[in-house]
Amino acid sequence: MTGLQITPGVNAPIGIFGGTFDPVHHGHLRLAQELAETLRMAEVKFIPGGTPPHRAQPQVSSLQRLEMVRLATAGNPLFTVDDREVRRSGPGYTIDTLIELRNEVGASRPLCMFMGADAFLELATWHRWRELFSLAHLIVAHRPGFAPESWPQRMPQPLAREYESRLLHQPFAVHLSPAGGIVTQAIAALDISASMIRESLARNVSPRYLLPDPVLDYIESNNLYLCNTGGQ
Repeated sequence: MTGLQITPGVNAPIGIFGGTFDPVHHGHLRLAQELAETLRMAEVKFIPGGTPPHRAQPQVSSLQRLEMVRLATAGNPLFTVDDREVRRSGPGYTIDTLIELRNEVGASRPLCMFMGADAFLELATWHRWRELFSLAHLIVAHRPGFAPESWPQRMPQPLAREYESRLLHQPFAVHLSPAGGIVTQAIAALDISASMIRESLARNVSPRYLLPDPVLDYIESNNLYLCNTGGQ
């Protein structure tokens, strides 16, 4: 990149990566690693969801998914695991999590919420979605060849207007304000999905090398995903 150059400091952005992680896999981990390094994040908080409001309840328990994320991220100094949504009763809305995090880190610390392009294109269906911009930047990861220039034609008009007005052409600008911007970032194309892994396990086909070995060992020792249900 050219232009603004940033060295991480005490006020460096915190990355936030939420999801069902059903199960967590190398696609999740690589996305977090690339975005954290490219944008000079202080850390990435993995936040496994408890009761997801937008999809079917995962087949395995929230505590099991939390443990798999802990196993997957162990040993990486950039990654931490936050269990607040697992501990929360009722549906886990992103807006509630961001409000809590903003109160904890203060008004000036940049927060950057990581998400994939497919999820971003559905953002207007989220609970209180416009308020997310007052709490965090959105970092939208996409595979090479999925050009962001084509996205506005695929969005509802309210989201397209927010996208066009908030897009940051200099990604390091997220260091200069606490919230409000959108950054798009191409990442390595790893064609891995949680549903692919669940289907392999249900068919008694090993998904080894699609997810960390400690996670697969945990799945096998606890006899998880013996039938294929649940969300992505």
